[in-house]
Amino acid sequence: MRERTVAVIGYDGTELLDIACITSTLNGANRLGGTPPYRVHLVTPGGRPITCDSGLRLNGELPLERLTGPLDTMVIAGGLGHQAAADNSRLVAHIRRLAAVTRRISSVCTGATLLAATGLLDGKRATTHWIAADDLAARHPRITVDPDPIYIRDGDISTAAGMTSALDLMLDFIEEDHGPDLSRAVARGLVTYLQRPGNQAQMSIYTAAPHPDHALVRKVTTHIAAHLSDNLSTTALATREGVSDRHLTRLFAQHLNSTPGRYVRRARVEAAAHLLATTDTPIALIATRCGFGTPESLRQAFLRHYAVSPTHYRATTSRRSRESRTADL
Repeated sequence: MRERTVAVIGYDGTELLDIACITSTLNGANRLGGTPPYRVHLVTPGGRPITCDSGLRLNGELPLERLTGPLDTMVIAGGLGHQAAADNSRLVAHIRRLAAVTRRISSVCTGATLLAATGLLDGKRATTHWIAADDLAARHPRITVDPDPIYIRDGDISTAAGMTSALDLMLDFIEEDHGPDLSRAVARGLVTYLQRPGNQAQMSIYTAAPHPDHALVRKVTTHIAAHLSDNLSTTALATREGVSDRHLTRLFAQHLNSTPGRYVRRARVEAAAHLLATTDTPIALIATRCGFGTPESLRQAFLRHYAVSPTHYRATTSRRSRESRTADL
């Protein structure tokens, strides 16, 4: 193979950062000697210029309608124009046509909306920008939409959560194609994190939504964050506030779209993840501080939430690990 042809699908209303994260990362691999190199094209309807979300205009390089394979990789960018693009049956049909002659198919951000419209995500697990996840799941019930990971690879189809997660997915592609040394070198050149794991959460519960405006719910969540090692069962929390279990559960569903139990479990595992990534605290002590009781309970929670063990999570996300890997470059 003399080069890897990559088609980046753009349209009016595409997010410029999506395109830049794709193209700059792959071109970084070219500059550092990746062989065979990537030949990246911006493909648009009719080959026409597109207007990005920011108002900037980008010239299309190739017309979508005339593009033929084989392609190494196709990446569908996201943006505010994603739904209008997905409603364009001709555009979607051409994406489906090209998918049949493409080795690796992917979307970033709300580009998943277009990929879903082709039917190629049916029966697969996928992600998109957290703000669009519920809508994608409602429109396409045959897709298992997971709003948490920054990217998901399911066979030869990949979906990235949004914006800069496109960079992480491209680094994963580079590692697959050229090995981890080149991927780390590209990340270093971009002055970015040395490849976040795909199962890292898009948003923490502490930043995913505004603080609940219901006084009692706000009081309970504040108590949870400050007392992770305490008894935080629904009954204990409800008793503390003088309400019934049922009433507290109803309030959490209304204001946080969660049950008290699920909220506590996520708060504990995210707190543990923060300690693993930023401190040298022994895992057994982290388990105690975060309310898991035993390292085994912590391990089971991590496997459910992150699909990796606490030891693996620390090895791939801790500051010491990052510094060690940077030194190896």
